[in-house]
Amino acid sequence: MTEIKIVADILKANDAIAEANARRFAQENVRVLNFISSPGAGKTTLLERTLEHFADAPRIGVIEGDVATSRDAERIQALGAPVVQINTRGGCHLDANMVARALDELPLAELDAVFIENVGNLVCPVGYKLGEDAVVAVLSIAEGEDKPVKYPALFRRAAVMVLNKLDLLPHCDVDPNAIVRDARAINPTLDVVRTSCRTGEGLDDWYAWLERRLAPKE
Repeated sequence: MTEIKIVADILKANDAIAEANARRFAQENVRVLNFISSPGAGKTTLLERTLEHFADAPRIGVIEGDVATSRDAERIQALGAPVVQINTRGGCHLDANMVARALDELPLAELDAVFIENVGNLVCPVGYKLGEDAVVAVLSIAEGEDKPVKYPALFRRAAVMVLNKLDLLPHCDVDPNAIVRDARAINPTLDVVRTSCRTGEGLDDWYAWLERRLAPKE
C-alpha cells in the first residue's frame, strides 16, 4: 500500500503543476499539443514539415524531450523556430515540472502554439499531463497492427492519430485499416490522419487538422 500511495502522490503533484501550466497557456492564448510516439515513428520529421508549411503563421515554439543529446532541437532550430531542449538523463517521459521550467525559455507572448515532442515511449508519457490542449499519437506503419490494443491508454487520451511512414507500406505486412479500426474501438472520437513525410502524402490533411485545432481561442 505504501508504494501505491507514493505513486498516487507523485501523479497528484504532477497534475497540479500541469493545471498551472494550462492556466499560463490560457493567459497567453497559446495552444499546446503533446506529441507521443515510440522512438523512430517520425515525430521530429513531422514537426519539421509542419514548421516549413506554417512558416509565418501560426507562430510555433517547440519543447524537445530526449533522454540525451540536442540533435532533434538542432533540427528544429535550423528552421528558425524557438526551441528548448529537455534532457531527462534516463527518464522515460517529460513531466509537468520539466515543461514549466522550459516555458521560461520560450517567448510565449510572441507565440500562437507550442508543440511538445515527448520522449519516445508509448507507456510512460501517457500518465503525465503537461497542461496540453491535446495529445497527438504518432504511429509508424512499420510498428505493426497491434499497437493500439497493446497500448490502449495512449489512444484513449489522444485527439488524433497520425499514421505515419505510409511510403513503407509495400515493405510491411500491415493492414492500416486494422490499425484504425482498433484505435477507434478504444476511442470512437479519435481523428485519424495518414501521412508520409517522405512523399508528402496526407500532409495537407494533417495541416488542415492543425488549422482547426490551432484556431484562436474565443
